[in-house]
Amino acid sequence: MKAIIVDDEPAVRNTISTLLREGFPEITVCAQAGSVGEGFVAVMEHKPDLLFLDVELPDGLGFDLLKKVSPVHFRTIFITGHQEYALDAIKVSALDYILKPIDQDELRSAIEKAREVLNHEDEQMKLQALGENLQGKKILKRIILRTADALQLISVSDIIRAEADSNYTHFHLSGGKHIMVSRTIKEYEAMLSGSGLIRVHQSHLVNLNYIDKFMKHDGGYLQLRDGSSVPVSPNLKQKVLQAITDHLYE
Repeated sequence: MKAIIVDDEPAVRNTISTLLREGFPEITVCAQAGSVGEGFVAVMEHKPDLLFLDVELPDGLGFDLLKKVSPVHFRTIFITGHQEYALDAIKVSALDYILKPIDQDELRSAIEKAREVLNHEDEQMKLQALGENLQGKKILKRIILRTADALQLISVSDIIRAEADSNYTHFHLSGGKHIMVSRTIKEYEAMLSGSGLIRVHQSHLVNLNYIDKFMKHDGGYLQLRDGSSVPVSPNLKQKVLQAITDHLYE
């Protein structure tokens, strides 16, 4: 398996290269680069199976490199610091990543996922979602939902609410569509909190754009524009009301 490392920090490139050489003898690092331009030249020359790609480079985003070589016929593992927004964009796009400073166990986990059979259509869908999310002025626009049968590319604006069901999450979308995924609602709360979805109850996330009324009786609940209603936890009531008020004046 041929790999290329694109990161503007020589120390990061050297760390990944060393860890690969010591722990993954089947992976050969055929090139390293420190910018989008250099990375593009390396990818076109070596045609790698695996690309380690920094999210932010001196001459643009790592995604700019991928756009130049589209369609992509290799697996990409993104490298990022703890930039919250970039990390959320990668997560909701269902792509693999490793954090700086590079951890050997995280690297191993990402590589094991990359060894799975590459479905080019799925990979293009994920990268499409990432491209839109990175250009969304820190508002996530698209999310990849993985069901038992397929990957689905969903507009965040189409999510009315999400409901927890043990280790599953049910997404209720505009138009009456329903999607169930085998991930916890807590994971989605963390990823989507800056995109208009708020936690209103232990088992419920709600899109602020779909709230019609806050009803005070029966302990307090939200009436949504699709006709559904969602309970509000007493300990979250003030936070929810404040979020609704702030949203009205955005």
